[in-house]
Amino acid sequence: MSKPRVLIVDDEPSISEVLVYNLAKENFDVATAADGQSAIKRAQAFLPELVVLDLMLPVMDGLQVCRQLRSDPRTRNTRILMLTAKGDETDEIVGFNLGADDYVAKPFRIKPLIERIKALLRRPRAGAEDDAKVIDVGTLRIDRIRHGAMLESTDLQLTPTEFRLLWTLARQPGRTFTRNELLDCSRGEDANSMERTIDVHVRALRKKLDSIAECIETVRGVGYRFDSAAVTGSKA
Repeated sequence: MSKPRVLIVDDEPSISEVLVYNLAKENFDVATAADGQSAIKRAQAFLPELVVLDLMLPVMDGLQVCRQLRSDPRTRNTRILMLTAKGDETDEIVGFNLGADDYVAKPFRIKPLIERIKALLRRPRAGAEDDAKVIDVGTLRIDRIRHGAMLESTDLQLTPTEFRLLWTLARQPGRTFTRNELLDCSRGEDANSMERTIDVHVRALRKKLDSIAECIETVRGVGYRFDSAAVTGSKA
C-alpha cells in the first residue's frame, strides 16, 4: 500500500523539519518547498494528496499558491491545510473561498496537527457529497463559497467562527462533535483558546438561528450535534 503524500510549504526550516520528521514517523511520504513558486513546481511533480501551506511565503504568497493549485487539473482536488501566524479572520475567509480545506494558526501543537492532516485525508475528494459547497436543510442554506448562511432568504450575519461551527455541524447531521473538535474546526490550533469558548460561540449562533436554534443540540458532557429535523419540521 502506497504512503499518503504530503507536501510541506513553509519558509521556516525549523517548522518544515519537525513536520517532516513527525509525518515520516506516521508513515507519510513527505516533500517540502520553501517558497510559493517552488511549491507549485513541487506539487506538479510530486502530486501530493495534501498540502500544508503557509500563508506568508517569499516569491508567491500562500493565497496565490492555493489559487494556482485549484486552477490546475493535476492538483485541483488536492486537500489544502493553510498554516499561518496571522490571526486575522479575513485571511481565513479568503483562504476558504479560494479552496482551502482547513486552517491552523501558529503556534501549533504537532500531535493535533497530525490528527487534522489524517482527518482531512479521510474526507472524500472534491466532488463528493462531503465536499459540497452548499448545504440546504429546509429553509436554511449554508454557502461555503459566500461564507455565509441564510434562513428563509434572510442573511444570518454570522461571524467567520460562527459560520465554520455551523458548517462543521450541518455537514454531518447527527454526529456528536466534542468541544475540542469544534475548537479545532472553528479557530485552528490556538494555544490561547479554551474549549469552553465554543459554548460562547454556540450561544451566539443559536441566537442568530432564532426559530431553528434547537437544530444545534447540546450533548451533555461531550459537545454538540446538528439535528436537521429541527429545521425541516419533521420531528415526531
